[in-house]
Amino acid sequence: MQTATQIPTDVSFLEYRKYKGIFNWILSTDHKRIGLMYLYSMMTLFFVGVALGLAMKLELIAPGKTIMDAQDYNAVFTVHGVIMIFMIVIPGLPAVFGNFLLPIMIGAKDVAFPKLNLLSWYIYILGALLVIASVLFGNGTPDTGWTFYAPYSFKSGTNLLPAIFGAFVLGFSSILTGLNFIVTIHRMRAPGMTWLKMPLFPWSLYGTAWIQLLATPVVGITLLLIILERVFGIGVFDPALGGDPILYQHLFWIYSHPAVYVMILPAMGAISEIIPTFTQKHIFGYKAIIGSTLAIAFVGYFVWGHHMFTSGMSGTAQYTFSILTFLVAIPSAIKVFNWISTMYKGSISLQTPFYWAASFIFIFMIGGLSGLVLGALATDIYVHDTAFVVAHFHFIVFGGVGFSFFGAIHYWFPKIWGRMYDTKWANTGWLVFSIGFLALYSPMFYLGMQGMPRRYYDYLEEFHAANILSTLGSWVMTFGLVIIVINLVRSAKHGPKAEMNPWNGKTLEWTVPSPPPVENFEEIPVYGEKDGPYEY
Repeated sequence: MQTATQIPTDVSFLEYRKYKGIFNWILSTDHKRIGLMYLYSMMTLFFVGVALGLAMKLELIAPGKTIMDAQDYNAVFTVHGVIMIFMIVIPGLPAVFGNFLLPIMIGAKDVAFPKLNLLSWYIYILGALLVIASVLFGNGTPDTGWTFYAPYSFKSGTNLLPAIFGAFVLGFSSILTGLNFIVTIHRMRAPGMTWLKMPLFPWSLYGTAWIQLLATPVVGITLLLIILERVFGIGVFDPALGGDPILYQHLFWIYSHPAVYVMILPAMGAISEIIPTFTQKHIFGYKAIIGSTLAIAFVGYFVWGHHMFTSGMSGTAQYTFSILTFLVAIPSAIKVFNWISTMYKGSISLQTPFYWAASFIFIFMIGGLSGLVLGALATDIYVHDTAFVVAHFHFIVFGGVGFSFFGAIHYWFPKIWGRMYDTKWANTGWLVFSIGFLALYSPMFYLGMQGMPRRYYDYLEEFHAANILSTLGSWVMTFGLVIIVINLVRSAKHGPKAEMNPWNGKTLEWTVPSPPPVENFEEIPVYGEKDGPYEY
């Protein structure tokens, strides 16, 4: 008779049954199951966010009212933003791939606090349900935008309290995940795996975890103050009561700009794993990539003010934030240089994950260079609050994180599910998605330069042609997304069985069976003096 402590090491986590039915998942403390529960939860919410995004683009296909009025449009883009930012992009790669792969990549059997890990998923689900409740119940869907700017957030008559409290609760999930990863990396690395032998994806999770731990409480306190302002009228942000709405912007962006790096650092870490594997080369500038990761995490705390150049601040503050914005671009440029240098004279294998990684670099460079336009005082004044900002934001957040996420799921798919996907359909999905993405967001740069404001449900006739192209791009991109998801879902059940190491990867996850056994390793691996994460 098997006891709870006699966990078999010869079966995969997908086959192991500690409980019956759904309880085998929702009560499991196995980091791999928790990672997959995050994945399934996020993909469900992601399709809701995509549907709302398509509705916005359909409204903008022509001047005048198309399918919704101004109030409905405000509500749709608010819920779209809250879902995509707080439930998809910020937790995305750390919660899914961090949970599934971090312990395996550092030679551990689980994370440091398995029960806390499961609790973080429950908190995530609770936060998501609160946001959904704000839509289904109360006096109208929230309409303030995902930033919950004061004074809108305590003057609006819509059902904002559940949405704000939901975002507050989601912050606790992020904090617990970050704390768990920090302790896991510090205390549970395989014997002999020094800091400078650790793979780059765990390094990116480490930098991200510190941001989650230190920056998230700031937005938590800020959202709590908004709740108190709305319920009790305490006067922190209400100018009628002696408060300052600009203070809210400072507090919100002190978290929300580092949150951009919570999104992008794990994405960069995944790219830093994919490129060496498919070029069969040691990563160029391993220490430089580590240093740039930590530099981005550190400098990212000090650049929030570039979101507020038009809000009113001293010239000295404007110059300082502008300079810091340009400085934070340097470590990002170092990463791009190292990725391209790794490809140089490499034995490049043109597989689906590599296509996603290469297109990530292209999309990220467009997003980064357009960010310098917003970081410069003179040009930011001109394009602030226009469609240019929407384009930049989506090239970084959806382009950067989205392309990396799909690259990561195609890269680690054989390891997670133990099966291979149809390469032709995977490549087709990537191509259609990429064309749609560029057609959707590139025209917004032009629209912003021409002066079209963002967050408006209507526009002048002169903006019509570019908006038609953008809306058509949204349909193409969604079609590509459908191809990708159907191919992966079908392959997870019916694809041919995968080898243990189909890509000839050199990190530890490729040394265990596919899918991995319950406790990852029969014996904890030991690193020797000459061992490293990318020895080809």
